[in-house]
Amino acid sequence: MDSAQKKFGKIYDKYVNQIFRFIFLKTSSQEVAEDLTSEVFLKAFEKFREDPKIIKNIRAFLYQIARNKVIDFYRQREKEKSLSVDDIKGLSDGNNLEKTIHLNSDLERIMTALSSINQDYQDVVMMRYIDGLSIREISNILGRSEGAIRVALSRALDSLRKRIGEIEEV
Repeated sequence: MDSAQKKFGKIYDKYVNQIFRFIFLKTSSQEVAEDLTSEVFLKAFEKFREDPKIIKNIRAFLYQIARNKVIDFYRQREKEKSLSVDDIKGLSDGNNLEKTIHLNSDLERIMTALSSINQDYQDVVMMRYIDGLSIREISNILGRSEGAIRVALSRALDSLRKRIGEIEEV
């Protein structure tokens, strides 16, 4: 194993779960998320092997590839994204049944609301609050200014609050 492979192995270990989760939440399919995650890291490794110095922010680079893979996936499938709450429920550990039921109920409302807002808003909310990316990293991934990301995040949260309120009223 050469040094590039070893270095990239560490990158893979550090980010694979985050990239998988991001793709899974976008596709609602474990199999698709696994496949696309593999494609993301394969493409990243190819670029990394060419010249690792090209990549200034590896995390942003991986998310950009992942985002593009998801877009390509939906273009190929010609169908709109749909988040499956049943698939998301499998992510809880189930140690405390009551806590898990409450968490699943909250998660269902949030995922329903999230799936009903603008796609760009979904991306910004997921990157910021689920994946813990900074405004700067999101800016790099989406190719927009940090100010534009802050505005989009604020509008996304307003939309999300409104949708959650509407769901709770039903």
